[in-house]
Amino acid sequence: MKLKDKVAVITGGNSGIGLATAKQFVAEGAQVFITGRRQSELDAAVKQIGGNVIGVQGDVSNLADLDRLFATVKEKAGRVDVLFANAGGGEFARLGEITEAHFDKIFNINVKGLLFTVQKALPLFPDGASVILNASIASVKGMENFGVYSATKAAVRSFARTWTNELKQRQIRVNVISPGPIETPALDGLAADANLQVDQIKSGLTAGVPLGRMGTPDEVAKVAVFLASDDSSYVAGIELFVDGGMAQV
Repeated sequence: MKLKDKVAVITGGNSGIGLATAKQFVAEGAQVFITGRRQSELDAAVKQIGGNVIGVQGDVSNLADLDRLFATVKEKAGRVDVLFANAGGGEFARLGEITEAHFDKIFNINVKGLLFTVQKALPLFPDGASVILNASIASVKGMENFGVYSATKAAVRSFARTWTNELKQRQIRVNVISPGPIETPALDGLAADANLQVDQIKSGLTAGVPLGRMGTPDEVAKVAVFLASDDSSYVAGIELFVDGGMAQV
């Protein structure tokens, strides 16, 4: 029960890494709030988690939705001990074919949404809170046709460095998880975007992974538990790769 009596907020908690982390956090004793854009998926996630969880529908790129989220958290729990700014998304677009709509969509979710998620949670953080930002190995790998997405994740890494200094007086720890290829529903969207089969996407990704396989959402969630708990009490400002070695060798 590493998170006993902690209050945690997970954006994008209705599927993939966010859902797996919500399950782990609840299993470790936390009261969890999750968000998702689609009410039906959010309801299904709450049912899967089974207890000690509240779903709040919303889009992180919509500031009014974030205000409603944290108003709900304040009313029902009064504080946020752990924030996992997990919501994000990506699409392929090659240089020369990038549209303003593509740029705005990806930056609004991955950068604007993440920034204001953390900023609007600030009044609810007690001293010593833990903030976890979800980035990606894409920020350091230079993946072809993924430039805008990669740039957003580099921005996330930069935020962690700045905020670690800005929040040091309150002993609030800000850290980054950067997953590699993970088996999530997002792969379906990427495959469709690239006019490929999901198996083709997977084989292409795993070819560069020293461990030779895709990771699972649970494997990322266990790292999130570490960064959320007192086990990482002297860990701040880091980028922790969960990538099977893909960005390391």
